[in-house]
Amino acid sequence: MSDNTGIDVTAAPSGTGCAECEQADGWWLHLRRCAQCGHVGCCDSSPGQHASGHAAATGHPYVQSFEPGETWFWDYGNEDYAEGPVLADPQHHPADQAVPGPAERVPSNWRELLH
Repeated sequence: MSDNTGIDVTAAPSGTGCAECEQADGWWLHLRRCAQCGHVGCCDSSPGQHASGHAAATGHPYVQSFEPGETWFWDYGNEDYAEGPVLADPQHHPADQAVPGPAERVPSNWRELLH
């Protein structure tokens, strides 16, 4: 991403968990943050696949991992990894947050439910 179109470095994350899963009392495996608006959604391995759903619905092309220790970006248009700038803090969900999470909503057979 050479011109940063589709990125707003001032947009704060929408929360510490997947916005749609939180509303539906669902759960997620890993989290992704929209680089344009800050929407936090769950990854494509998660049951809801809300990050890619958000990208498809809004046309926002880039997400960044919202996992501790990960800084990579994904470009939905090219379906490939991308480079990107440092986004507004926080850079990841709380380090003590369960993965998958939230812990109290993750079913015992969660591995069978992944995509």
